[in-house]
Amino acid sequence: MPYYSQRGSMPSGFGMLPTTPYVIKQLLWANFITWFVFAISFAAGIGPLTSLFRWLSMTPDLVISGAIWQVGTYMFLHDPGGLWHVLLNLFALWMFGGVLARDWGSTMFLKFYLTCGVGAAIADVFVRLIMGTPSVATIGASGAVLAVVTAFAVKYPKTPILISFVIPVPAWAVAMGYAALNLIGAAQDLTRGGNPTGTAFTIHLAGMALGYYYAGKKINFLNFNLESTIRQWKLHRARKKFEIYMKKNDKGQDPWVQ
Repeated sequence: MPYYSQRGSMPSGFGMLPTTPYVIKQLLWANFITWFVFAISFAAGIGPLTSLFRWLSMTPDLVISGAIWQVGTYMFLHDPGGLWHVLLNLFALWMFGGVLARDWGSTMFLKFYLTCGVGAAIADVFVRLIMGTPSVATIGASGAVLAVVTAFAVKYPKTPILISFVIPVPAWAVAMGYAALNLIGAAQDLTRGGNPTGTAFTIHLAGMALGYYYAGKKINFLNFNLESTIRQWKLHRARKKFEIYMKKNDKGQDPWVQ
């Protein structure tokens, strides 16, 4: 089965960070251990585990057939035949995600990370169904990680990122550069038909868009509280009833309610 391997979209800089937040450590370990287990299973030819890998990868035609878990599990899988794919993703998650996790707290950051990864996958499912490539599986955390990179660039646009550990480039320019590269790649795939480059540009772009939507527009959609929302609706409804009652019983008086 062919796979989209989300490579080539991670920063090459280095950030001086304090203690790594707990949620970042957990995500790093979860991704690395998963990669290690499947790398060993593919190298050793362990059939049940290689089948599990394909079962957890995101394949659009399987997703719409009921395998909805794949829009979440795919982001914890990486190319079992190489180390750079997972290392670059985890390096970027550590470098940029640590700052955001300290700003937002572990719970909020985890919601952000998972929501962007799942949202990017859903967008990719629709795009590839339209393009007629629903049978190709996608793996990698790049969609969620690029959402983190974009959110960092929005919050700290002038922070210098050392490209190749030498050239300082502001964070906003790094994010814009990745966006441009992915747009070009997506356009090339669209004109050639299918996905000849083997890179999930749609997921990358969707992840960046979600990262900007959250950090750039200041829309705190992950803090939605159903109980609080229902309580506010009930208060609003009671206030309206009270105003109507007062208007009916205050005829001849001033036409307002204090």
